[in-house]
Amino acid sequence: MSQRRLGRRDALRIGGLSALGAALAACGVEGKGEPDAPTASSIATFWDGKVKNGRVDFANWPLYMDPAKPELAAFTKRTGIQVNYQEVIQEMAPWFAKVQPQLSARQPIGFDLMVITNGIQFGQFRAAGFLAPLDHSRLPNFAKNAAPKYTQESFDPANVFSVPWASGITGIAYDPAKVKRPITKLADLWDPAYKGRVGMMSDPTELANFGLLAEGITPGESGEADWKKAAARLQRQKDAGIVRNYYEQDYLDALGKGEIWISQAWSGDIFQKNLSEGTNLKFVIPQEGGTIWTDNFAIPVTAANPVDALMLIDFFYEIENAASLAEYINYVCPVPAAQAQIRKDAAALTADMRDEMLAVAASPLVFPTDDDYRKLHYYVGFDTAEEQRDFNRLFEPIVLS
Repeated sequence: MSQRRLGRRDALRIGGLSALGAALAACGVEGKGEPDAPTASSIATFWDGKVKNGRVDFANWPLYMDPAKPELAAFTKRTGIQVNYQEVIQEMAPWFAKVQPQLSARQPIGFDLMVITNGIQFGQFRAAGFLAPLDHSRLPNFAKNAAPKYTQESFDPANVFSVPWASGITGIAYDPAKVKRPITKLADLWDPAYKGRVGMMSDPTELANFGLLAEGITPGESGEADWKKAAARLQRQKDAGIVRNYYEQDYLDALGKGEIWISQAWSGDIFQKNLSEGTNLKFVIPQEGGTIWTDNFAIPVTAANPVDALMLIDFFYEIENAASLAEYINYVCPVPAAQAQIRKDAAALTADMRDEMLAVAASPLVFPTDDDYRKLHYYVGFDTAEEQRDFNRLFEPIVLS
């Protein structure tokens, strides 16, 4: 089970910065643009005359659904709508660059539905008018079953253009066999008691987020002066010899081998490693806060089958279908009632599978508490390519030097 999770998380991590500057410069679209929200009449105009056509072309990331696709088969059986599901999104910046020419020309991109991550490319899609406004009268299951947190997201207020597919958390993982007290704060990553046993992320954005939070700064509201404070704090951590290394996915191996005892970590990785390998690593959202990312359903404005796409979105917000998806992918589920459904599903399984399923239902990494959500923040963002370059100049040397 672990391998399917690693591929998805790694693709997300790489995508955030690898092609960001080029995509921004080429497209001339600001990352955090805030265009006027569409009016009720303009939304009605978009959907006027659009009907079910019997097909959905769905673009998603790899490893983000059971390969047998039971949910899609159930959707087709119920509605008669055929779903062409393609795992074609590997990174956000290249995906935006690929579809931007067609969308700029108001031409179809070959997909009616796509899963896109909150962040700079989401802002580009939105600012350029590339996303269809959602008709929420056709999303009753979302209205009924989505967690309130997912109806208040700052990157898309009121879910005008998107609703969540799944989310993940960046926090702290530690080995209780090595660390003899509970880890609760970001300051623990700077504790000299763990000199040479601390792992930090090599991704500049992930690294910066924790430096900012340690300074009491909300990443999504930060600017260059804040970045300098965070970079200085992270540099002091490095100069003191506290950090053993800056890791990509290999922090998991380092934790497992005892090379590091405490590390920045991704929630799904730790849950899956414990579940599949029997380890006892602990994952916490620090008191000062952690970060959350959300992958979102969105409909391209040129979609040929938008009504069918809306029907599929709402299908995944039925409790049974949200539970089925969470049982496989183990990311944060946006439907709280799916937790009880997973427990119900577990009752019909053999002992080993039942225990595994009950672990999914019980995990705060799949179903965070309200207190957990209150401590989570969205990533630092950029308005321009120049801002992103200034950011990189501050944080990349910490990792590379």
